[in-house]
Amino acid sequence: MLGVDARAARWTWTAAVVLLALWLVYLLRSTLFLFILAVLFAYLLAPLVNVIDRLLGGKRTRTPALALAYVLVVGLVVLGATQIGSRVVQQANLLAQTFPNTFKGWEAAFQDKVPDSMKDDITKRVDEVVGSIPGYGLRFLALLGNLIYVVIIPVLAFLCLKDGPLMKAHIVSLMEPGPQRQLLDNILADMDLVLAHYMRALVMLSAATFTCYSIFLTIVGVPYGILLGVLAGLLEFIPVVGPIAAGIMALLIGGAASGHWIPLLIFLVVFRMFQDYVVSPHLMGHGVELHPLLVLFGVFAGAELAGIAGSFLSVPVLALARVLYRRVYQARQESQAAKLAA
Repeated sequence: MLGVDARAARWTWTAAVVLLALWLVYLLRSTLFLFILAVLFAYLLAPLVNVIDRLLGGKRTRTPALALAYVLVVGLVVLGATQIGSRVVQQANLLAQTFPNTFKGWEAAFQDKVPDSMKDDITKRVDEVVGSIPGYGLRFLALLGNLIYVVIIPVLAFLCLKDGPLMKAHIVSLMEPGPQRQLLDNILADMDLVLAHYMRALVMLSAATFTCYSIFLTIVGVPYGILLGVLAGLLEFIPVVGPIAAGIMALLIGGAASGHWIPLLIFLVVFRMFQDYVVSPHLMGHGVELHPLLVLFGVFAGAELAGIAGSFLSVPVLALARVLYRRVYQARQESQAAKLAA
């Protein structure tokens, strides 16, 4: 008699639901990335909000503390833009004016050393790059159209900070009281700790990179020290690939502008060793313990799947997966030990 295996039906239904969920995540990837950025921004502001809330006496609502924290952050951003932004714009304009002459100097210096068979190919590639500049300009204009996200992300972060504990309580309450609820509560607590620690460490690493690059490049006489420092600080948010790109950019532009190739190379090597093996492990602590091979795989896999956004999110996603695995494994070990003891 023809029948249906209930277990096979459950597995099939579960697989179908998982595939549907993944498909929906793919369709909503832009919106989800926006909300993820808001959550990470909320984790960045959480320590300041907690301090202000304690100073205000820990009222029932955190709205006054949130409002005051946002006022302070906006004030710091405006102050930084006025003090640093104007110099960055000046140095960017200077670089745009002087780089074509520098490029022509390089072309003249290496013209006699390049075989004729390669000159045509190099000229063709350069023409392709120059011809693609208008397309990149249009992309930049399209990016400016998305500046509304600068307003949306802080608003979403405000709501996360305001109602975050309530949302967590609702999620935990979906589980029946018992080991499963306790496991879910522990997982959420660990994820909360990892994300908060990671975002604070990342901002401190970015600030350290900006400070060191700007000071050293200015000392050696690079006229674009502040600009390169800002770019290096921003690229620090992209694991592995970002710091490498920042170093190459600083070496090429800084070396061409000042002529101090060897000091720049020594600085970049020493700084990266100090940043990656001393500062970063100290700031990250034990919350984001990932093997370098796993980090490299995550960065390249994230870039393959979602570009820069995937590279940026690769490390926190892997860290959260590690937290989930450790908690589930620990719960199973405790359950098996309890069964053996009984």
